[in-house]
Amino acid sequence: MSASVKICGLSDPHHVATAVSAGARYLGFVFFPKSPRHVSIEQAAKLMADVPVGVAKVALTVNADDTLLDQIVSDTIVDMLQLHGSETPERVAEVKARYGLPVMKAIGIAGPEDVGQIDVYAGVADQLLIDAKAPKGADLPGGNGIAFDWRLVQRKYWPCPWMLAGGLTPENVAEAIRLTGAKQVDVSSGVETAPGIKDDRLIAAFCAAAHAAN
Repeated sequence: MSASVKICGLSDPHHVATAVSAGARYLGFVFFPKSPRHVSIEQAAKLMADVPVGVAKVALTVNADDTLLDQIVSDTIVDMLQLHGSETPERVAEVKARYGLPVMKAIGIAGPEDVGQIDVYAGVADQLLIDAKAPKGADLPGGNGIAFDWRLVQRKYWPCPWMLAGGLTPENVAEAIRLTGAKQVDVSSGVETAPGIKDDRLIAAFCAAAHAAN
């Protein structure tokens, strides 16, 4: 079975269509004003409207309060909530119970000392996003185009599905899948020509490489 792909940080309907055509299984929409990929709830609702059934629409938030999450859930047709901040396991469980939607929790990895956090969240989240930890002082918790040592999660298995992220590109995604055994991969900056500017050719190339890897 080929790896499932998530294209994150989409903000243009043309690139949404390209990702769907290329076979992406997840589309990510960022609700974080500091990000160059940020979209308003109104923009996201329009972008999600034509996404076919079977392609999951994921709302990425960072330490969002209930007010923002309420608006996202009520005003868009989101399928999954991605928590990409410092949310505790208790907050993950609270969000799951409040909205009745699957929750993906991002875990930042820089070294062996961070891997234990995966086990902490694996019992409460529906999915995990294993990402490179943001550099100290960075404005963004993800989408920084940096990778971590994939050997830290090499052929590891947890109670819930997980997705590999962090510095992936069309050129290295096959090797990342081969090394880690990841069945799902996430990309944002790796399919851009500038921060927040997606590229059709790169989206298609990334999906093709990931699908061919297994």
